[in-house]
Amino acid sequence: MNADLSRSHPAGRGDDPLLPLAERELPAGRHQFHKERLMAQIRQDLRADGAGEHGTVAAPAAAAPATGSARRPFLRRAVLVPASAFVLAGALAAGFLVHVEGGGADGPGSTIATGPAMTTAIGAANAQGTPQLLDRISLAAASASTSAAAGTRVRPDQFVYIGSRTATTYVRTVGEKSTLVSEELHMRHQWNSPDGLKGWLIEPGNTGPGGITLEGKNEKGETPTPYLNAPSYDYLAGLPTDPGVLLHKIYEETRGMGRTPDQEAFTTIGDLLRASLPPAELTAALYKAAARIPGVVTVDDAVDAAGRHGIAVARLDETSGQREEWIFDRGTLAYLGERTVQVQGVSGEGGLIKPGTVVSTTAVMTRAVVDRVKEIPASAG
Repeated sequence: MNADLSRSHPAGRGDDPLLPLAERELPAGRHQFHKERLMAQIRQDLRADGAGEHGTVAAPAAAAPATGSARRPFLRRAVLVPASAFVLAGALAAGFLVHVEGGGADGPGSTIATGPAMTTAIGAANAQGTPQLLDRISLAAASASTSAAAGTRVRPDQFVYIGSRTATTYVRTVGEKSTLVSEELHMRHQWNSPDGLKGWLIEPGNTGPGGITLEGKNEKGETPTPYLNAPSYDYLAGLPTDPGVLLHKIYEETRGMGRTPDQEAFTTIGDLLRASLPPAELTAALYKAAARIPGVVTVDDAVDAAGRHGIAVARLDETSGQREEWIFDRGTLAYLGERTVQVQGVSGEGGLIKPGTVVSTTAVMTRAVVDRVKEIPASAG
């Protein structure tokens, strides 16, 4: 299953009761308690905060890691975190805490430099023509079945590789002073087996230079079962491709999550588009399903984390004032990435996240099928 931790805390503990560094010294019965509490807190915080370039983005400049405490960053949500991620809870918690103190979860080289908060011009949004645009995007995705990635059947002994460029923005507190900072744009490499039972993740801030395994049983000693928010390639291949049936399933399985059913459905589809390799038929159906969600609009210009301009399909979370934008190449309508932008009001601790702030940004650089973990395809450059 995809353990997409790209939207996990980039900074650290803050005021949250996360796993203490001395966790390994606790009685065995307490290990499970703290690990479950950690992962539940991560999911709850990221979903509740609703937060998670170029254009007028202020490129983050390299800076020494902060000293002192760093309060909870404001990201959008925990994305595709599978039950198997519970086995990583201790390591991840330690990683978050050590990252705050200037180290890394696995030694030197695993931290992320920070700089001024990323900003952008807010693109104009218009609901008119959005269903037609999504229909064209759907047709383009369906035709991608002839491409190497979308048309290739993944063997059980192979892995789906996704390489992406990403960064997030969060509130950092040193002493009594809180400032809004953004991570340095960095690469994230993830490998997952088709059944979701094996995988590997390498990302500064979330892992050390060598990465961490995504393999293992959950805290109950059970083999994790794929589901909508923690899918495997095989699971995705079995989802319905009728847009109406698919959207109904998404609403049903995300009932009670997020701020509103419509926003959660839109975010769920966005997660699948960004962090997995859905079959072409399913990708096409996801776009058609998104066209049926109320409040979906077109944004005339948006920029992904690689600096690529495109047209975006977006939805505004009216509670947070943040807009989630899926970015597409203006000519080919190929998916480029997504970002979350504060477009109305303010959010974050002390209202530091103001309109024009890029809360999170991701550019999908490479999706491919490889024969082993840690293998980066030649197409990744």
